Amino acid sequence: MERVWKFLKDAGIYYLATMEGDQPRVRPFGTAHVFEGRLYIQTGKSKNVSRQLHDNPRAEICAFQDGEWLRVAGELVEDDRREARQSMLDAYPSLQDRYSADDGNTEVFYFRNATATFASFTHEPEVITFG
Repeated sequence: MERVWKFLKDAGIYYLATMEGDQPRVRPFGTAHVFEGRLYIQTGKSKNVSRQLHDNPRAEICAFQDGEWLRVAGELVEDDRREARQSMLDAYPSLQDRYSADDGNTEVFYFRNATATFASFTHEPEVITFG
């Protein structure tokens, strides 16, 4: 899982796909953080993505860098503990002008039952499972 996190951090931006009814929704994200051995992302409860994840926690992210791409599929589970939210905000100080651990909006999710696939046109896919 450490390799997955490093790839996401190095890529800087990844794309998160969720479902809204039968319509896929994809948007760029930039938060990827390891807390207590789990891979987390962050959003705001006021956003559509939050509602979509609560309705259907199955999601996938995809990132690309240096001719290789990473897809991570699994369930995103909300962690409503203050310390999980604060850990994310500590890792991303730039978020602290819009979010705080106690604002009632900041939300963090971790991957459960995840499958990460590293792929490129030059090597066979490598699969890692975690969570």
